[in-house]
Amino acid sequence: MKVLVSDPLSDVGIKIFQETPGIDVHVDTGLSPEGLKGVIGQYDGLAIRSATKVTAEILEAADSLKVIGRAGIGLDNVDIPAASQRGIVVMNTPEGNTITTAEHAIAMILALSRNIPQATASLKEGKWEKKKLKGREVFNKTLGLIGIGHIGRIVADRAKGMKMKVIVFDPYIKPETVERLDFEPVSFEELLQRADYLTIHTPKTDETVNMINKEAISKMKKGAMVINCARGGIVNEKDLYEAVESGHLGGAALDVFETEPPGKIDLMGLSNFICTPHLGASTTEAQDNVAKDVAEQIVAYLLHGTVKNAVNVPSISAELMTTLRPFALLVERMGSFQSQLADSAVVGAQIDYSGRVAEYDVTPLTTAMLKGLLTPILKDDVNFVNAPHIASERGIKVVESKSKTSEDFASLVKLTVETLEGKNIISGTIFGKNMPRILRINNFYLEAMPEGHNLLIQNQDSPGIIGSIATALGKNMINISRMQVGEERQEKQNVILLTTSSIASDEILEELRSLEKVYSVRRIEL
Repeated sequence: MKVLVSDPLSDVGIKIFQETPGIDVHVDTGLSPEGLKGVIGQYDGLAIRSATKVTAEILEAADSLKVIGRAGIGLDNVDIPAASQRGIVVMNTPEGNTITTAEHAIAMILALSRNIPQATASLKEGKWEKKKLKGREVFNKTLGLIGIGHIGRIVADRAKGMKMKVIVFDPYIKPETVERLDFEPVSFEELLQRADYLTIHTPKTDETVNMINKEAISKMKKGAMVINCARGGIVNEKDLYEAVESGHLGGAALDVFETEPPGKIDLMGLSNFICTPHLGASTTEAQDNVAKDVAEQIVAYLLHGTVKNAVNVPSISAELMTTLRPFALLVERMGSFQSQLADSAVVGAQIDYSGRVAEYDVTPLTTAMLKGLLTPILKDDVNFVNAPHIASERGIKVVESKSKTSEDFASLVKLTVETLEGKNIISGTIFGKNMPRILRINNFYLEAMPEGHNLLIQNQDSPGIIGSIATALGKNMINISRMQVGEERQEKQNVILLTTSSIASDEILEELRSLEKVYSVRRIEL
């Protein structure tokens, strides 16, 4: 497998690629967009940081690319929808620089409070301005956090260590969860009104862009300070300037900007504004960590199929995959079976997990089901990455449910697929540790291995029909490997699932359909 490293990456990561058998790494950090487009087709993996722009145009040329790994968190430089459409896994490394970024926010709070950058510059100019540069304590002050994810939690923990009061606004986390972390959950309005320091730890989204603007700042107490080490654009720089310049805010610190580099913006002229050039993740330890993480993740995916920290496909560990792999195979085959049963467009799929399997994160299984459902239609154009995207594009409504109890089996999966003409139901389970079995096809209950060449036949329940089917197949040199027969008493029909040694041609299917009292014959390839 060939991997291209197109941005500067710590030697720790390069060494992992170099020392892994089966990986051929090439480092070229000077590629132009056209240069990258010209060579990307040769590579299975791409390791980047923030400089490389992975556009839709470049991805169109990435014929062999399977994974993109970002040594860091932000993925603004990757066209994720385009990557998903092409079945390319996009990963980042969210854990590698969390401590570093949190520490930088704390450093900014302290530097801003004690005028450390201004004092350094003044002293270097030969001045001694003790009275002018008098600061403030953070002890017993209120720190208001927007976002209590990984980085926010570390900031809050460090702040509590300095005996600050910590209040939190995060609309995506239940207040009870915040309380369990031993922090105080508050509304956005209350956070603005109470915070002596406001620090931001949330992604840049449609909801958070321009979140700290003139209106929000006007609700903050006089002398409060704003710190942003998250993403540029969450704080309105013009409104921030006016608030600091007027004296309403006591100061501000930014590590990130609306445009980077920001150039000479108005904020730079204020003595109580401090800034750094996006240094939140810039420590030796952090760069080693993210380089190590991205290299290991790319290697694990290319060589073992293990997905971790992917933004466009559910993450699943190698350990969990050992448990879920048989179920992934089962539901993928069930999806494929359903697709081949359908006589019209699929409009919905409901997958119900019961028993032990419901104790796990089943998102990867639902994705596997969708891949199976779409593969008979789209063949190689669908995979585990783009299956949900394609299903959404096609207007297929997907419903997932879980129940920890299952009456007859330790685990049971039921897949109901709705088409324009009706519904079909298939159920399945795992026998032993890794033996998938289909147990139900609509009203036909059986115990079938979901693999190989299959024929699903409906016929009248009367003597001699199974014999005539077997004779017709034998005449055409098709051996029957396995047979499951079920009776639908109300309809006086049999349902037969045959597994054959070789694929039955269209001509053989027509011959079987012409047999007396045979109603339908359907080829099912699994």
